Amino acid sequence: MRRFLLVGLTGGIGSGKSTVSRLFRDLGCLIIDADTIAREVVEPGEPAWRAIVEAFGREVLLPDGQLDRKGLGTLVFADPAKRRTLNALTHPAILAREQAIVAELEAEGYEGLVILDAALLIEAGGAGRTDRLVVVYVDEATQLRRLMTRDDLPEAEARRRIASQMPLAEKVRLAHHVIDNSGSPEETAARVRAVHAALLAELRARQPR
Repeated sequence: MRRFLLVGLTGGIGSGKSTVSRLFRDLGCLIIDADTIAREVVEPGEPAWRAIVEAFGREVLLPDGQLDRKGLGTLVFADPAKRRTLNALTHPAILAREQAIVAELEAEGYEGLVILDAALLIEAGGAGRTDRLVVVYVDEATQLRRLMTRDDLPEAEARRRIASQMPLAEKVRLAHHVIDNSGSPEETAARVRAVHAALLAELRARQPR
């Protein structure tokens, strides 16, 4: 039995999941960042990179051979079929790397809280492999406003990107813990501390006496 609690952390685009992840890191949690892994598996020459170029053409590349992530994002958010194709090409590689990290931590006998930070954790079927699921929530108006500001998007494009993901309300129904990030940074930090304390209690309850 592994000696750590594997906690899935997810939310919706513009919900502030990355902020919550940083707060968990500050509290001493080990973070597995799926977005970092997603960047690694599409480095030039990687199998997923080659598959993307074959499927979408070299126009999705920057002059240095790196993926044009912004351009590719605009392309796939506008076309559900292309988005499904991209996910099918990248998710297996991301999952394999995540599982390798978890296996390594288990072999080392790591103890504590391990946070798997992944925007599409539920959609990719990864939630069932975690011990607990934490969802970062914001109300729809706040989510739209933050996404438009963060990515400098027009409202129609921001709404399309939000609509491309599973609704936050559905994710909340699947969660063991919900962190409402609609308020002030101080309120969010307090909620993260409360969930962190609850997760530590759950970890202790699982450990042999």
